[in-house]
Parts: sequence; structure tokens; C-alpha cells
Amino acid sequence: MNSTNPVYTLSNECHDCYKCIRECPVKAIKIENGHASVIGERCIACGNCVKACPSNAKRVRTDIDKAKNLIRAQKDVYVSLAPSWSGVFDVSEEKMVSILKRLGFTGVSETALGAQEVSIKTAEMLNNAEKGLFISSACPVIVNFIRKYRPEFAACVTPVGSPAMTHAKMLKDKYGENISIVFIGPCIGKKNEADEFKLFDVALTFEELKLWLNDEAIDISSIPADPENKFVPKAAYEGSLYPIDGGMNETIRKIGIKKEVQLMDISGLLPFEKALNQLNPDKLDKIIFVEALSCEGGCVAGPCISTEKAGISIVSDVLSGVKTREIIPKIPEIVVDMAIVPKKVVTSEYPIEDILKTLKKLGKHTVDDELNCGGCGYATCRDLAKALLDGDAETSMCVSYMRKIAMRKANAMLRCMPSATVMVDSNMNIIEANDAFMRMFTGDMYDVFKTRPDGVAGAAIDRIVDFADIFKTILDTGKDLHKERYPSQNRLYDISAFTIEENEIVGAVITDVTQSEANREKISQKAHEVISKNISIVQEIACLLGEHMVETETLLSSIANDFDDKDDANDKEGGKV
Repeated sequence: MNSTNPVYTLSNECHDCYKCIRECPVKAIKIENGHASVIGERCIACGNCVKACPSNAKRVRTDIDKAKNLIRAQKDVYVSLAPSWSGVFDVSEEKMVSILKRLGFTGVSETALGAQEVSIKTAEMLNNAEKGLFISSACPVIVNFIRKYRPEFAACVTPVGSPAMTHAKMLKDKYGENISIVFIGPCIGKKNEADEFKLFDVALTFEELKLWLNDEAIDISSIPADPENKFVPKAAYEGSLYPIDGGMNETIRKIGIKKEVQLMDISGLLPFEKALNQLNPDKLDKIIFVEALSCEGGCVAGPCISTEKAGISIVSDVLSGVKTREIIPKIPEIVVDMAIVPKKVVTSEYPIEDILKTLKKLGKHTVDDELNCGGCGYATCRDLAKALLDGDAETSMCVSYMRKIAMRKANAMLRCMPSATVMVDSNMNIIEANDAFMRMFTGDMYDVFKTRPDGVAGAAIDRIVDFADIFKTILDTGKDLHKERYPSQNRLYDISAFTIEENEIVGAVITDVTQSEANREKISQKAHEVISKNISIVQEIACLLGEHMVETETLLSSIANDFDDKDDANDKEGGKV
């Protein structure tokens, strides 16, 4: 786990679904031992993997403790609150400020103030331009994407700090350089912005704010709206449109733009990348400004918007909170100059021979074998092969390859099993059977079935065996059956029949026990003969022993009597002396 990156993975919660790879527009994911991890230097913190992960294994770095430490240090800590707050929290301005002050913040200000200054500066640049492509710098994910993956367009990004950066400079100019600033909004990418540019101290998401309130046991419904609690240093106006798709362009139109300027808005990384493909900015003979946002639908659809409200409702609530002003300045009060420096992600290039060799490891020997199914998360089989060469993927990610391996193993087992095996579908037709089954039950037709590619597949089971009722019973009941010494066609079979898919597919393993039963009867008969003979011999021995014992007893008795008579005679003679 790399929790220094804004997005990381809890390995124990990660399962090999590869959905994060599928949703990651820059494939900043490494698979190792079946678990996904985020490659920090490639990640642009778009949050797609966080939203897509079905097991909640992708997490956003929590910076609550950093914000708490600023407050504990007894510094003046101000909140730069993203304008999408009104679509998340159904409270008034006064109540929202009261809630945040309860956490210990000195004051609360709207990031939209910075957005207004950015729009004014952008309009000024466009009105002074003669031609060229201009891309907004408001979205940190878009900026990072260009820097890392399309650095050839870095010079096209307006050299102006984002609304959050501009707002931070505004607050420090107003309240002093020693204040601390915590940005709160729906964006994960702002954490990168805070880490790199240091104009504000901490970036929290709306989810983190709700978690913090919960940890402090603060019931926002019980907090009164203090009329004295207002956004500082002043209220925002048209800048509150920024979180809505096309909102920045709307503010530029309100400021005033010359008719030669074409304003476009593109939401979503993939549509944005497609829009850049085949484009050479140097050949443009017009002025084009692109308001680019990484989240489809704008910031109100950000990965950490933290609300169950419908998208239309969120947009409606944001629009309801937008104030208008009659006169918009033509010159910005605050400007943050920001040079967009490329940080290109270097990718390895491999010879076609290496790619084809890797594809063969996946069982893809020809172009027809390259299904490009996307099950691994990559768009093409060759992309997976490159990831394998990079060490970012595993062969087990290829679903078709693993299926082939599984089928080969299963087929090998079926083929080599001495017992007959068969699978039957709900229509009582054979799906698959091994050679032992065909030898056992097709008789004279064996050679015919053997030449067919599918063997007996497709044949009705009741045309092959006379115990098809067993399969029917299992299909109906779902219960497995075991028949011992089942008689069929003058043979005896042990049949173990079982459910593969309930009410859909059943299978059976059948063993011919005719010979073994015959051998068992012979052995049993021989055993009985031996036992009878042994009993007869024992009886004869017993008789002989009995006669011998009688003769011995008679002889011993006679000897004993003779000794008794002699003893009596001696006693009498001794009495006369």
C-alpha cells in the first residue's frame, strides 16, 4: 500500500476482477499475485478506479489529521470551499459556515472567488490572442494528464493557477501569509495540487468532511445558522458556475469575449484525449478555448461528491446558489502565474518479435487468436502483452487463455479416466462424453462416433443408455444419486450422477463392475468351499482327539487305582508291627 499517493489499494480487499484497469484511462495499475496496486508516478488521481472498484479496495488518502493538526497549532485556518458544496449540503450559507467553524476553522471562503479571477484573466488572454489552442488549467487531473501523457500540449494550457490556487493567494493577501488554508471539495486531484504547489496546505474531500463531522459527533441538523457567519471576505458570484459542465465558458461569456474566439467544453478524459488526437495546434488559424474537465458532467460528478442525490438535482441546487453582478471587472485582482512543465511518463517500446513471443505464452499464435475482448482490463491483447513485458500484468489475467487451460485440463482428465463420463443438458441431450463412455455404450456405432469431431455430443441420452431416467430425476430434483451394481444390458454398473448446473446440466461417472462382481462371486464361492473344508477337518480332528482323550483317561485312571491299592496294603501292614 502506498498511502502517500492520493489513491491506493487495500490488498486484502482486492479481488482479481481487473475493473480498475478497465476504468483507468492511463493504466496506472500493476497486478501482482492477483492483487492490484496503484503506480503512483503514472496516476493522475482521476478517481475512476475508486468509483469503479466493486469491493471498495481502492481508497482515497485521508488528510483529516493534517487539517486537525493545523487547528491544534492554534493557527488561523481558513476553508476554501468548492462551489459544488451547495449541491451536497442542503443548508444555507450561514449554517454551512457555522458547521465548519464548529470544527475549529477561523473563517470560510468560497473557491468561486478564485474562479472569477481565473475567468477574467483567461478572457483577457483570449481577447489579446490572434490564433491558437488554449486549454483551461482549472482541473488538476486534466493538467496532470497533459503533463504526463500529452506533453506536446503543455504549452496550450493557460499559464494561470487553478481557482483553488488563485483563491489561496487571495486569502493570504487578505489575512496574511501565516494563515493556513484547507480546500474542501469533490476532487481527489486537488490533493496532488496541494502536495506539489503548496499554495494551500491540505485538500479534503466532501467525504472526508462528513467523516470528520461524524468522528466529532457533530449533528449538523442541531447547529443553528448564525446570521453573523458569512463567507469571507465577500460573496462569490458567477464563479459558482465552475463545477457545472460548461460553467467556466459561461463566466467568460458574461465577462465579454470577441466573436473570433470559439469556446468549447469537454467533460471526461477519454473524450478529451480523442479530441486532441491528430490535432496540431501550430496549424490552427483561429482561437479555440477548451474548458476541459476530467469528470463527465463536471465537478458536480466528482469521485468524492458524497451524495446520493440525482445529478440533475445537484446541478439545480448549484444553479440556485449562483448570484449575479451587473459589472464584471476586465482586469483580475489576483493572478497566479503557473508554467505547465511536462513530466512525461516514459513507456517502454518493444520489438514486435517480443510482443508476438509474449502473445504465444497466452496461447495466441495467430491474429485470429487475439480476441481483444477487454476482460483483462486492457483494450487489446497486444496492450496486455506490453504490460506483461513491463511486469505490470500476469498471464492469469487473460480470461480466454485461462479458459483454454481449464478446458485442456478437464479434457485431459476426461480422456484419461478409465470410467465413462457424460454430461447431459435439460433437453436430455449429451453435451460431452469421453471415449470410455462411447466404448461402453455405443457398441457397433463406436467407430462412427469416434470419427465425429464432437463424438456423441448432441445425441439423445435415452438413445444411448437405458437408464436415462436417472438423469431426468436429477434434473427435476437437483439431488445427486448413486446406484451400485445397476443392471443394464446384461452388465452391472456403478453410477454416480450429480448436478453441474441446477436443473440445467447433470453429469455422471459410470464404472463397469460386471467382471469385478463375477470375480467377487468366485472368490466368495471359493471362500465358502475352504471354510466348509476347514470345518470338516476340524471336526475330524476333534473326533480323533476325543477318542484319544478317552483312552488316555482310562489308562491314567487304571494307573491311579493301582497306586491307591498298594498304598492301602502298606498302611495295613504297618499297623500290625
